[in-house]
Amino acid sequence: MSEFIDLLNSIEREALSAIEKAADKNSLENASNAFLGRKGRLAELSRQLGTLDNESRPKAGARLNEIRKRLSDLAETRALQLAGSEKTFSGIDHTLPGRRSFVGRRHPLLQTVDLIVSIFRGMGFAVAAGPDIETDFYNFDALNTPEDHPSRDLSDTFYVEKGILLRTHTSPVQIRTMQSQKPPVRIIAPGRCYRSDAPDASHSPVFYQCEGLYVDERVTFGDLKGVIISFARELFGPDMNVRFRPHFFPFTEPSAEYDFSCVLCGGKGCRVCKYSGWLEISGAGMVDPEVFKAVGYDPEKYTGYAFGMGVDRITMLRFSIGDIRLLYDNDVRFLRQF
Repeated sequence: MSEFIDLLNSIEREALSAIEKAADKNSLENASNAFLGRKGRLAELSRQLGTLDNESRPKAGARLNEIRKRLSDLAETRALQLAGSEKTFSGIDHTLPGRRSFVGRRHPLLQTVDLIVSIFRGMGFAVAAGPDIETDFYNFDALNTPEDHPSRDLSDTFYVEKGILLRTHTSPVQIRTMQSQKPPVRIIAPGRCYRSDAPDASHSPVFYQCEGLYVDERVTFGDLKGVIISFARELFGPDMNVRFRPHFFPFTEPSAEYDFSCVLCGGKGCRVCKYSGWLEISGAGMVDPEVFKAVGYDPEKYTGYAFGMGVDRITMLRFSIGDIRLLYDNDVRFLRQF
């Protein structure tokens, strides 16, 4: 019995020394396996317990378990010490500056959307939204667009399946809003739109629009012009010029297109404005009575105006961006400027 206990004590001292002196993960693992492993020295002594008499065996077993626990705890503590020292080894120069983390920024298009919404909210407009995938009814039929209109062609519109398409404008939001509430209605509807356009400096197949709608009694075209001009000068300053040109849209009558003077060239003419000095923003006009009939409004009682604007082109004007494609290239070098 005494010889067995002496052997245990000797192994304990040897194991404690080996574990404490372990200089790295591998040497610690070797020491642990040598004494605590399945084929280690403590396991070998454990198998020898059966040779002891009945009186000595419990005491020897208790001492062996005590040593095993002490060595296991020490090995675990030493492993934590070595892990901590690996993180601060001398190969790292702690005087070097840290790596800079770039903070994310809101995309310039969405910055412009936020600004547009803020300006129109100040004029009393609420914000409305609708789905990007629409039906023929909301995108064309309810907006008085005939079945043979060129905008319904595959060359202009992305169809998901028959009668289902990616909206070509945010005007469907106006229809959905008028269906859900009675006049007065005063909303703007910013959102993404899709058209089968060939990409160039001022066109993209995916783009942002913001539609506006005001319906009430005795609304006039003069009210529409006042809102558009006030918006343009709030956005770009009191020197911004706006021009209205007669046009035709199925859903408004009378209709107009309106342009902002090109801030990129100061109205002198450049590649973006096609050397005209003006940048086309979008269309506007008085809501056609047929549209009111489609949503159940009385065209004899109510009048209203609707307008749209290309958020992408306004963004180009705000930030003096010469090519609309830069807004969709996801080039981090470009986006970090905003």
